[in-house]
Amino acid sequence: MPGSRPPVDLAVVGGGFAGLACARSAAMLGLSVVVIDAKPEPGAKVRTTGILVREVIEDLDLPARLMRRVRGVRLYGDGPKPLELWAPGYYFAATDTAGLVRWLAGEARRAGAELWQSSRLVGLTETPSHVSLEMVSQGERVGLDARLVVGADGARSAVARLAGLGRNRHWLTGLELEFPAAAGEGADPIDRRFLHCLLSAEFARGYIGWVVPGVGVTQVGVAAAQPARPDLAGFLSHLAGRLGLDPEMLAPDRAIERRAGRIPAGGRVGPIGTSRVVLTGDAAGLVSPLTGGGIRLALASGRQAALAAADHLIEGGPSPTAQLVRTYPKLAGGRLWLRRLIERPLVVRTLARSLETPLVRAAARRIFFHRSRIWPLADGATAQPPGAAAERTGEQPAPR
Repeated sequence: MPGSRPPVDLAVVGGGFAGLACARSAAMLGLSVVVIDAKPEPGAKVRTTGILVREVIEDLDLPARLMRRVRGVRLYGDGPKPLELWAPGYYFAATDTAGLVRWLAGEARRAGAELWQSSRLVGLTETPSHVSLEMVSQGERVGLDARLVVGADGARSAVARLAGLGRNRHWLTGLELEFPAAAGEGADPIDRRFLHCLLSAEFARGYIGWVVPGVGVTQVGVAAAQPARPDLAGFLSHLAGRLGLDPEMLAPDRAIERRAGRIPAGGRVGPIGTSRVVLTGDAAGLVSPLTGGGIRLALASGRQAALAAADHLIEGGPSPTAQLVRTYPKLAGGRLWLRRLIERPLVVRTLARSLETPLVRAAARRIFFHRSRIWPLADGATAQPPGAAAERTGEQPAPR
């Protein structure tokens, strides 16, 4: 179904972190952009816990009202005391994730991007000059033509399926409940200085359970690697005993929000694109196989896809796929080996009994606090597109 308007420069399928970061940057670089999102409104049906690392917070000007800083990690094993981990000057941020997505959507709109909500992608046809997309919106078929398409539509990407691209095959399955935080100074029995992480081969095979002191809420969740399923009910009971909490505090009927989702855990997919279609974020498998963290990679890869699209369409550089296949992290090798290792119950039980040993302490500290800069996230003077135009001229794309 061809579109009724001239082709837009860029269609971004998916209105999450990767898609909105891509749309905002692409619009700022002068491209005409349409975001196609199946959700009825930005921030609806959030499927992530929403923890940000320090690097993201420092690279982007995010509203303080949507974040709450957390200074350290408490890791619980089988011993009587948890392992407390800190790093000088380092912190995480729990977020009002739905609010953060709404803010990003507003930023994308202000930059000039159009947002099409309640629009589900059902067809994709690539031609030598453009890509024809077909959506269902409020029961009607709608068409749109675009010179380039970025698939930022999550772990089970429709763009990947329709374009015949690589797809995520290895998963973590996560379940999370959100409870109201206790009101009043000192009223909350959970130490809100920490992210609380629990090792358990019984309830969270291949991953962890967690308690996040969020923005006005407490998030409690658990995930497990396929084919295992996380045991949320068992974990809640175990958690109450382990942290010395009143079981009623974690009663599921007190939850004000429930979420579930799949977390890619198999590294970067392949192929990541064609001459006019490219994947980014979770759709491209850009999630740490070891930690399951994906927001930083989503924001970075979304912006990188925008830079590559602008380089191709404005400067005549290579296709975004040709550029991004070189610059996206592969997330393979040692990370995948460790991912497979910690999916073994015996390994998890051994780690849970050995938290106080120097080796495990050092490994945990590295996992939680060691971060490398993948790409700059902000539109600063050091940011350069990866394509040939930047190599030829050394110049920036058009500024904001």
